[in-house]
Amino acid sequence: MSAVILALVAGAVIGLALGALGGGGSVLAVPALIYLLGFTPVAATTASLVIVTITSVTALSAHARDGNVRWRTGLLFAAAGIGPAMLGGALADRIPEPALMAAFGVVAAVAAARMLRPAKAAGTVAHVRPGRAAAAGAGLGAVTGVLGVGGGFLAVPALVGVLGMRMRNAVGTSLLVITVNSLAALATRAGTVDTLDWAVVGPFIAAAILGAWDGKRLAGKVSGPTLQRIFALVLLAVGGFMLIDAML
Repeated sequence: MSAVILALVAGAVIGLALGALGGGGSVLAVPALIYLLGFTPVAATTASLVIVTITSVTALSAHARDGNVRWRTGLLFAAAGIGPAMLGGALADRIPEPALMAAFGVVAAVAAARMLRPAKAAGTVAHVRPGRAAAAGAGLGAVTGVLGVGGGFLAVPALVGVLGMRMRNAVGTSLLVITVNSLAALATRAGTVDTLDWAVVGPFIAAAILGAWDGKRLAGKVSGPTLQRIFALVLLAVGGFMLIDAML
């Protein structure tokens, strides 16, 4: 099977997950780029940042039209992650590939565990601790910069639990945070973006965007918890495989 066809299939599946679940699907972009399309871990994380940035901007525009983005709060939260995202992006190519893959496997496992955990109702936080909010934003930025993942599975719980946002607003605002962090990380990798195989990355992005629209329709036909459990189990298997592969 040609690389372009594999890119279209992988992009469609990831876009489907993003559209149906509202986040987490981009975690599969890096393993798909490595194991299906032959990218090195460093090139895969750079390509994933490009994919995450473009798909996040596309989804952000839709949420903004619906009034679900809290711009001021999102920009303040993202500001804490800009420095760590840039530092992580600069350090990514200095991290040994087995360590990078092992770290990604751990993050995938954490994402799966969060998805399998019963959802908590969003509440209002009476007193937001600035230090805690800044730490959450910085941690998300570092994960985005090093591993090239959007981090919606980390951003949404942080915005709900730390800042007391309603779930719908948290999902929309998380896209703003992810976009800012991804752009910051890409700024430190500008010299490597031109070396990407755009004949593969381009179709991957296009299929992901189209798949996200189908994912929204799928979400209306299949219960959210069922879709989330299925995706979480797939993600757990992928994370476990990457950890084992990194140790061999």
